[in-house]
Amino acid sequence: MNRKWIMLIALIALGAGAYYWQVSGNQPAQAARGAALVAVVVPELSAAEQIGKTTYDANCASCHGANGAGQDGVAPPFVHRVYEPNHHGDGAFYSAAQNGVRAHHWSFGDMPPVAGITQDEVAQILTYVRALQRANGIE
Repeated sequence: MNRKWIMLIALIALGAGAYYWQVSGNQPAQAARGAALVAVVVPELSAAEQIGKTTYDANCASCHGANGAGQDGVAPPFVHRVYEPNHHGDGAFYSAAQNGVRAHHWSFGDMPPVAGITQDEVAQILTYVRALQRANGIE
């Protein structure tokens, strides 16, 4: 048999093996889009913090994930040193909710304004987010 036929048969066998390996589910695991970006310890919440959680869940969790853990490929975590009060004070949250914010620490893209959110609701969310941050060593 000449070399061309041997090479052709080898390439076909290699391709068939790669196809079988892929469809059989043996490919390496990839991070799921939307997977939490950080592990978050959730403390026992006060009444005010629980109200903030409810408001957060209604306005923020679809992008920033459950308990501020972020979502892979979607939005950053709030339980992260980038959002500590000395770096992103409360005013940054009010401004971002009302006006949106250009991407500057993360590569998720710009955040649009949160339609219909009130200043009181942002305050509730901040109460919750700051409680999560404190419970996770971010002061």
